[in-house]
Amino acid sequence: MSNFRERLCVSSRIPGCWFILVHLVLLAPPCVGFLPNFWSRVLTMSWDSQTHQYITEQAVLNVTMETIKATVNLHDNQAEEQMRLGRSFWRAVGEVVRSNAAMDFLSSTRSDPVYHFDSERVESAVELLRQFWTHTLLSIRAKEYQSARRSLGQLFHSLQDFYSHSNWVEMGQQSIYLHLLQPEEPAIPVAKEDTPTCMECVGATCRNNLLPRLTKAPRPAQLLTTGYFSTSPPKPQGKCSHGGILDSSRHQGARGGINKDSTSPLFSPHYHLHAEAAHLASEATMSVLRDLRDTVGHETFLRLFSVQQEPALVFVMDTTGSMFEEITAARLRAHSIIQNRAHSRGQPGTFILVPFHDPGVGPVYETEDPNQFMMHLENLMALGGGDEPEMCLSAVQLALTQSPPLSEIFVFTDASPKDAHLFDSVKALTLEKQSKVTFLITKDPSHTAAGRGRRKRSRVREYLSPDRFSLYSSLSAVSGGLTIFTTKADIHKVSAILEDNTAADKVTLLQVENAQNLISTHAFKVDRSVTNITVHVTGTMIECVLTNPSDQSQALLSERGPLAEVEQFEGLYRISLRPPIEAGRWRVDAKSDGRLTFKVIGDSRVDFLYHFATVTNETHPGLARVDGSPVAGAPAYLVMAVTGLGPDEEATFSHATLLGPQGEALQQVKLNSSSSSSTPYSVDELVGLVESVPRIPFSIRLTGRDGRGNTLERVSTEMVQPTHVQIQVLSAPHLVPGHSTMVTFMVLNRGPARLFNLSMDDDHGYLHKRGSHRFHVADQGSFRGEVDLHTPAAAQVGSTVTLTLTVRDLDSTDSNYAVTYLTVVPPDPDTTPPSCSEAGRQSTCLSVCSESTWSVSLVLSDRGRSGLAALQLQKGEGFLTLFLSPPLTEEGVGGTKRGPDQHQGHQDQRPNGGHTRPHPHHHHHHHNPYKARVERGDSPLNVSDWLQGSSHPLWVRYTSSCCSSRAELLVWDTAGNMRRCPLSTGQHREQGDQSTEISGAALVRLTAVLHVFPALLWFL
Repeated sequence: MSNFRERLCVSSRIPGCWFILVHLVLLAPPCVGFLPNFWSRVLTMSWDSQTHQYITEQAVLNVTMETIKATVNLHDNQAEEQMRLGRSFWRAVGEVVRSNAAMDFLSSTRSDPVYHFDSERVESAVELLRQFWTHTLLSIRAKEYQSARRSLGQLFHSLQDFYSHSNWVEMGQQSIYLHLLQPEEPAIPVAKEDTPTCMECVGATCRNNLLPRLTKAPRPAQLLTTGYFSTSPPKPQGKCSHGGILDSSRHQGARGGINKDSTSPLFSPHYHLHAEAAHLASEATMSVLRDLRDTVGHETFLRLFSVQQEPALVFVMDTTGSMFEEITAARLRAHSIIQNRAHSRGQPGTFILVPFHDPGVGPVYETEDPNQFMMHLENLMALGGGDEPEMCLSAVQLALTQSPPLSEIFVFTDASPKDAHLFDSVKALTLEKQSKVTFLITKDPSHTAAGRGRRKRSRVREYLSPDRFSLYSSLSAVSGGLTIFTTKADIHKVSAILEDNTAADKVTLLQVENAQNLISTHAFKVDRSVTNITVHVTGTMIECVLTNPSDQSQALLSERGPLAEVEQFEGLYRISLRPPIEAGRWRVDAKSDGRLTFKVIGDSRVDFLYHFATVTNETHPGLARVDGSPVAGAPAYLVMAVTGLGPDEEATFSHATLLGPQGEALQQVKLNSSSSSSTPYSVDELVGLVESVPRIPFSIRLTGRDGRGNTLERVSTEMVQPTHVQIQVLSAPHLVPGHSTMVTFMVLNRGPARLFNLSMDDDHGYLHKRGSHRFHVADQGSFRGEVDLHTPAAAQVGSTVTLTLTVRDLDSTDSNYAVTYLTVVPPDPDTTPPSCSEAGRQSTCLSVCSESTWSVSLVLSDRGRSGLAALQLQKGEGFLTLFLSPPLTEEGVGGTKRGPDQHQGHQDQRPNGGHTRPHPHHHHHHHNPYKARVERGDSPLNVSDWLQGSSHPLWVRYTSSCCSSRAELLVWDTAGNMRRCPLSTGQHREQGDQSTEISGAALVRLTAVLHVFPALLWFL
């Protein structure tokens, strides 16, 4: 998030710098926001600087818009709805940005020059870039989209740093450096350690301080360099520094620097080239995204960023013998939800079912096919089982690790939890993923004797605590869900809550729990963008009166009226406001004899995301996101992003209110906009200072006004859990099958000396030692530890292991958590892309282009171990003809027509996608090697079944009218590596420029020697 890895006061020669800069921030005008990107601009006093966050967000937004336009035929009346991007999209983008920023904040990466293209470590940095690409593909192919977004953020950070920290711009380069991710593109050599690169620079700015060979020398004589920063590694004499007042190496010869991080000469000696560097970084980022889209397919690319995707439907189902009615209710609701989504323009979303009983949990059933999900539900049976309790929290934990963020998880059970020790871990996962958990319990909690299951005729009656369901209530309250105690007779009707909560674009206007007050009053505000408002009340009410903004009232329990329709079941009141719903302040007055929970939801695209951030003054000072819960009583910044506003919609937001568990206002936080983009559909960012984080749990309400001046409010339903202890994961390495891996963490005690308990859990069972560990931490002290995981040799490559660490004070309720995701990668992956060798060309182009044609012939092969997988004609108006061996005559190449039984590949039949393979075309006779014909617009054609062995080549010929002079062929291997093969009527380029490739590996050179003779035979 920092602007090209901004550096702050780390030099002992400027001890007062940090103090001065902090005061510059604190004295900034009220209109200034302190979001990490804007914070960096404030610190560098360069308000027009572009940052990692800005470059990444705009690149993802632009390529996503391109993809939507290419995927959907938009009519004028549908364009705005299709193009508007919601909360799920911006959370996904936020994960990429967060991973990008973490490169500057994590102790394992912030000072390593390889991650930032510093200190002339270019070759190692290039290798790392390609590893990030490979890991991104592996995760996408395994449908581990969160892991893919993290790898993508790391890739973007290093890639963007190259253009700011190197002399690429100073060379006069106008385009991106293709060799970074495309090994076959020409490489510029890096200056050797004993080769001087810079001249002395005394002033604040350093124009023309690079030696001539490092700027605009002829191509064969060009050299690449990047600046050295600080003291590690030591800067050789005559080398360039990163530069700026924060870099101690700037005083060593050659003095000065070359970074283009900002537009401030105080921090960036080459500030005058910042715009050029930022432009190239943006182009490079978009190039990676387009390559990724072409590799995985448009649909998968949109799924990666949660675009136009229905919310996940997640059931956690007790399958013991007493659960017949609950399973039947789940089937009916699932069927209704699927029917309602049948005409949705978005992607279908994910369907997940996690069954449990005692002692079994799972297996997880996950699909994107609603019909398959219904078939699986139909086969689910309630069998066996016994007395309470059951393994419910284990099943919820499994559902959380398998479901996407922002999911709604519904738990059907009539038993208390047997695995209460998992509560802290499950709570951590709900908060980290911002998912809601709702429990539908068909059991009266006042019953204290066991009596479940239908198989046992007699049993010893066992005493059960009336508080045995309290963990369910606590988890639903923390996550923003509900706990509903109902009966088996009413479960069919109560389960309607599933349909209320799983529709797209649901927002919360009020969520509050009323403790033991007999009379309570709660208000919520409705703006004109909200429709289909429903009020859920759990518990038992004696009276309830609803009042609209015009002061018109309706006694909901005793009369029918114009304001709302009420459905009353055991444990739940479902109140639907009748349209037209008046905008303004609504009020609910209720009388009860026990605990009530009120939740008001509606349909609206306008919502928000948030996180807390604190000032960090390590190697890369700025605002660093708080992982886990914020520290109670300490200051923190509240960073918010308003999502769903259309390009023509106006809204302003003045403040956020921190609300206690019963809806009481604890603190008001003034907000300022920190957005730097006026791009349509971009997110509106807000930031405010929380002077002292409350010491009790709280939720957040955002308040503003729409374009008509009406009050606009939204509420975050999850409860923030302030604490006096923190836990940070310092390193999260990849997992390799058959090897052990150490994950390092640190516990920070923000209170007096005390004893803590650390719990460790992972969803794959890879931990060497499970359970808990006790240790003592001094007053304001810290504890550093390691967690050891062993990855089995048979572990699935690309899978993600979710590791949850929770720390708890043994003598109080203080606790915190860290959730980290570890990707399984192969020890020696095939990262070599296919080759694309030109074997010849013919052209008869005349002055009248429509009367002549040109053609080019290629030999496609895979130089790695995987073999060719698929190909697609991405651009061009001609057609491709495919052969398994070199055709004997030109007539055989160009004259064959598409056979009637020739089939195109199934959509998204890339190495990561399809299941259906094209049927081979029968040869006309044994001399004819013709296989298929492909045109632009055809789906990727799967060729892996045709080729025996990874080394078998494929011959293709592209033929086109001379009116279309260019084309592009995409070729994949089964490992997911992609090569772009540009085709044109002009004379063919040297092999280094003939094609480009996307690979995650070290540098490899194209070798097609084995196919030279067959290729020559083609043209004899």
